[in-house]
Amino acid sequence: MQNPAAPKLPHHVAIVMDGNGRWAQKRWLPRVAGHKQGVDALRRIVEASVQRGIRVLTVFAFSSENWSRPVDEVASLMDLLALALSREVPRLSETGVRLHFPGDRSRLSPRLAQGLASAEQATQGNDRLVLNVCFNYGGRWDMAQAAQRLADRGEAITEESLSATMALSHVPDPDLIIRTGGEQRISNFLLWQAAYAELVFSDCLWPEFDAEQLDLALAEYARRERRFGQTSAQRADATALTADAGPRDA
Repeated sequence: MQNPAAPKLPHHVAIVMDGNGRWAQKRWLPRVAGHKQGVDALRRIVEASVQRGIRVLTVFAFSSENWSRPVDEVASLMDLLALALSREVPRLSETGVRLHFPGDRSRLSPRLAQGLASAEQATQGNDRLVLNVCFNYGGRWDMAQAAQRLADRGEAITEESLSATMALSHVPDPDLIIRTGGEQRISNFLLWQAAYAELVFSDCLWPEFDAEQLDLALAEYARRERRFGQTSAQRADATALTADAGPRDA
């Protein structure tokens, strides 16, 4: 049974990694330099998540709308992903991380799409942390593709069937969504899955985000009361019933 005095820990943390470009511009560097530093920040947060016992980490790496950025920046992001795959996948696998890349792969080069599939296959036996790197992903795209797949199969479109057909159906919905960079919006990220997530907005630019910043967000999450449409009294009763139903001597 969980220690009642222990802080609440989210099972699934999702992050909008915002601020790479501004971090670079503040230093008179090209924007791609910020994206490279962002990869280092992600490495730190993956390690910190494993150490803290978080089971699922989902990050927004490239949105459906990011194609409208300058062509050279988009090309640099594609190259950076390919480089990160070659460098990071073996290390992530050794750490026990299982990779998924939710998103629309139809616009990716065949080589990059194959690299994503290979990384997923190489890490599929790991179970310490599920890392979802959402690439060419959008919340509206996710709902539309799920509805289309159900329609193509002639299945009824319900909340349950949509949830089971979403790009992140392999993990529970996020408990905590963090956005860095000072903006206070979720920008088409996990629109369906975020229905009851706690939101935390950090002024820290993503390349500077570290374990200390993660702990601040986790501490804020632990202070929240998640009611899921119920009253505080109902949630307290449900918690008490769960505790009473814990393991007993045979």
